[in-house]
Amino acid sequence: MESAEIRRRWLRFFEERGHKVVPSASLIADDPTLLLVPAGMVPFKPYFLGEVKPPAPRATSVQKCVRTPDIEEVGKTTRHGTFFQMCGNFSFGDYFKEGAIKYAWELLTSSVADGGFGLEAERLWITVYQDDDEAEQIWRDVVGVPAERIQRLGKADNFWSMGVPGPCGPCSEINYDRGPEFGVEGGPAVNDERYVEIWNLVFMQFERGAGRGKDDFEILGDLPSQNIDTGLGLERLAMILQGVHNMYETDTLRVVIDKATELTGVAYGAAGASDVSLRVVSDHMRTSVMLIGDGVTPGNEGRGYVLRRIMRRAIRNMRLLGATEPVVQDLVDVVIDTMGEQYPELITDRKRIETVALAEEAAFLKTLKAGTNILDTAVTETRATGSTVLPGDKAFLLHDTWGFPIDLTLEMAAEQGLSVDEDGFRRLMKEQRERAKADSQAKKTGHADLHAYREIADAAGATDFTGYVQLEGEARIVGLLVDGVPSPAASEGDEVEVVLDRTPFYAEGGGQIGDTGRIRLDNGAIVEIRDVQKPVPGVHVHKGRVQVGEVTVDAPVWAAIDQGRRRAIARAHSATHLTHQALRDALGPTAAQAGSENQPGRFRFDFGSPAAVPTAVMTDVEQRINEVLAHEMDVQAEVMSLDEAKKQGAIAEFGEKYGERVRVVTIGDFSKELCGGTHVRNTAQLGLVKLLGESSIGSGVRRIEALVGVDAYNFLAREHTVVSQLQELVKGRPEELPEKIAGMLGKLKDAEKEIEKFRAEKVLQAAAGLAAGAKDVHGTALVTGQVPDGTTADDLRKLVLDVRGRIPGDRPAVVALFAVTGGRPVTVVATNEAARERGFKAGDLVRTAAKTLGGGGGGKPDVAQGGGQNPEAVAEAVAAVERLVTETA
Repeated sequence: MESAEIRRRWLRFFEERGHKVVPSASLIADDPTLLLVPAGMVPFKPYFLGEVKPPAPRATSVQKCVRTPDIEEVGKTTRHGTFFQMCGNFSFGDYFKEGAIKYAWELLTSSVADGGFGLEAERLWITVYQDDDEAEQIWRDVVGVPAERIQRLGKADNFWSMGVPGPCGPCSEINYDRGPEFGVEGGPAVNDERYVEIWNLVFMQFERGAGRGKDDFEILGDLPSQNIDTGLGLERLAMILQGVHNMYETDTLRVVIDKATELTGVAYGAAGASDVSLRVVSDHMRTSVMLIGDGVTPGNEGRGYVLRRIMRRAIRNMRLLGATEPVVQDLVDVVIDTMGEQYPELITDRKRIETVALAEEAAFLKTLKAGTNILDTAVTETRATGSTVLPGDKAFLLHDTWGFPIDLTLEMAAEQGLSVDEDGFRRLMKEQRERAKADSQAKKTGHADLHAYREIADAAGATDFTGYVQLEGEARIVGLLVDGVPSPAASEGDEVEVVLDRTPFYAEGGGQIGDTGRIRLDNGAIVEIRDVQKPVPGVHVHKGRVQVGEVTVDAPVWAAIDQGRRRAIARAHSATHLTHQALRDALGPTAAQAGSENQPGRFRFDFGSPAAVPTAVMTDVEQRINEVLAHEMDVQAEVMSLDEAKKQGAIAEFGEKYGERVRVVTIGDFSKELCGGTHVRNTAQLGLVKLLGESSIGSGVRRIEALVGVDAYNFLAREHTVVSQLQELVKGRPEELPEKIAGMLGKLKDAEKEIEKFRAEKVLQAAAGLAAGAKDVHGTALVTGQVPDGTTADDLRKLVLDVRGRIPGDRPAVVALFAVTGGRPVTVVATNEAARERGFKAGDLVRTAAKTLGGGGGGKPDVAQGGGQNPEAVAEAVAAVERLVTETA
């Protein structure tokens, strides 16, 4: 049975039993505690917590998931993978243990002809939580599973949570006996390789707090209702139904292995090491395609780093298998062809996915060469200190600057006999991620416990946003936090977070920053609002400071936003939509939005593109945008179903989570997008849009920055002033300025070349005198000294090589000269063949000198270069080289 058929049967079975079929959510998690969706229940988390009313009491889905904690084990075992599909059925306060258990048994054991999966009941074993008598009784007495095939396990095995605060509960797992060829009998408690878990039924009853590991966390209390969350691993069931030994041999992964084999000529099953690489390629390329399909782009942080890491592991393993040409195009195509039946959007977005993937491959192949040179230097420096451990900061530099995954650094260092300070590297990585995560979390929650916001939501309901039609209005305080702690009142000077029953303040989202303004109380108190966020769905949290008086919960207020600021933001947001459409018209659908930020009078827009956008195209895009403004197109917003929005051709932003009802913003007949932001009523209100330029912010992603309205006018006015000043200086008309300035720069460049030529000749004139003054150190000619300050490193190198060439070749010669340029010392050392035969190596000598100068260096035995931070240490460095030569001679 193919994977696509397993998916169809699952959804059909539960739909026929009253479950609402919910499409898979994006892999981009709509949860500040998660980077990517790691479990099938994640999109349903707000329903389990009672934050949002579920769309139906019963639901089912096949959810895309990515997990990367065990990425180093991928390929080494046949059980680890980064992407998987989780089939789930969910009950929100409807049926509970007995219903879930009976559904699972019916679907697994019903015949294929009757719509089931046709598994033999005798091969199914059950595990339950250690004190869950009710679940065991249902399995034994209601379903009829013999008691000897039911086993009890502890919290680490049969109590489920996402690993972070949230819903949790005891679970019961269904395991399939693969037979004696997979190990000894005794059930899943004895051998989980033979008795493989295929379905986990979670009886979602509790909410867990923070903790570590699978069993070290506190139970905070009961959930609002008893719920069901089950998960069946599609790949594991496919393994059983397709009669293969592991998931890599199932239909959606084996085809990728076969393609990798075709590209490299290495057969699967030929050798252990190559099999590992083939499995890595298969898993990682499928995961990469699914991530890019959901709008993730390679980068050095967050989700982008996850994608970059797995893509580069796949590319590197193809190189290890012998591939010498680019391979990503072929591998991406086979993944899309295979997964496209289950996820048609992959076929629709094929061009965009290919563009992003190919750009990352090209970038990594360039990086691989440059990074290898950096690693070689780091290895040389490490050996020079007598150490066999590459420092963690060097590995971090390779990762952060050159995009080297740590496992690549580990492997290449090992090839040269070195280990890597992994603890140091991971400490630096952890510090970097914690800084980024803390900044992001603090912005969203103000360091407050999310439970405080949930309690407010439970008591008062969601905030009614009135800001589409009102800029100020009456409201009531339903929640108040002071310094992140719930409080009944706040006084002058307090940092507060205010929750209103209704508000005109827009909360940051969809690329639009939050409103600012004031909240006034009848008693004269004033709260100055500087930001608005939505830390939990539906709750607008107004952050600010009490300027005057006392603020109390339940007090009536007058909430008023900064209207001028809002209008400027609205102009920027509408301009963003126009820019998006104009770019798609110019570059095609691959120029999809990858992020944006709308601020008063300016915006930035990120989009997919494998290369820089030509200036001529940028000019055309800008002109098209301003033509739309001149046409005075109306801007309208309408709420409709998501399906209807798609039928109308509305553009959705990658990574955004949309409900069944969506807001569609239409600009004349030019643009139509799903958007919850605020906009102008007519394009004429924008006045003017000026694109400042575009640049790269990551592999395959470009960023445009632009000004709108008065800000755009002020920018052009300043530009005009500059042009007028240049006209005065060069005595020419505006259209003549480029040619005249180019001519002046050309003359300046020619003059600089003449000066450089003169300086180099002057430096080289000293070569004869330096060679003639060489010291004799036990038969070795030694030339050391400091040349005039300002001598460039390039000129110093020429001088050293000239001096070495003036000393007879049969006489051992060492030349070590120093200069100070730009306040930093530099040294170049050269040896001739006779000197190298005596053991003199330029690299060793330059490292000795550079260490004294407070820096580093390296090179080949015949010539090497180094530098440092301390120009006062040049004389000491000269002496150090002379001592080393004397000792070696």
